[in-house]
Amino acid sequence: MVSDVIDFVSFGKFKLKNSTMENQNYKNHRRFIPLYHYFLSALITLIAIGACVNLYRSIGDHERIYSADLILSVSIALLFIFVYMREFALKAQDRAIRAEENLRHFSLTGKLLDKKLQPKQIVALRFAPDEEFAELAQKAAESNMKPDEIKKEIKNWKGDYYRA
Repeated sequence: MVSDVIDFVSFGKFKLKNSTMENQNYKNHRRFIPLYHYFLSALITLIAIGACVNLYRSIGDHERIYSADLILSVSIALLFIFVYMREFALKAQDRAIRAEENLRHFSLTGKLLDKKLQPKQIVALRFAPDEEFAELAQKAAESNMKPDEIKKEIKNWKGDYYRA
């Protein structure tokens, strides 16, 4: 497997551990980046709260209203950037996964994935090994399985160690 050969993926001057990562399974496959998910989200929230307090106090004393309004506007923009930066990256990643899984299904069965499959279902199917993939894809399309149900059906989990 390629992930066993590559020890690290360079990211600037930082190294992201890759192949020595714990084996993925249903319970540990979600990716949390503490600096992003906890620290940055808390920091941006505190900045927004502080900006609201600053604007409220500025309205009370009729000074600094313009700068307080600008600070609040910037903090709201930061909140939107924080949310959508991740959302846009995940949408692009989902599109790539959908294309990869469609190709994998075609190479295994000679047919494209069923059109009834929703993008989130296809993304969930990426964890299925080749031996289970085609059958699980058909079952997911026929019974309209939820992504979480698809993941739980996988017997031999195939980790995705390259996602953001």
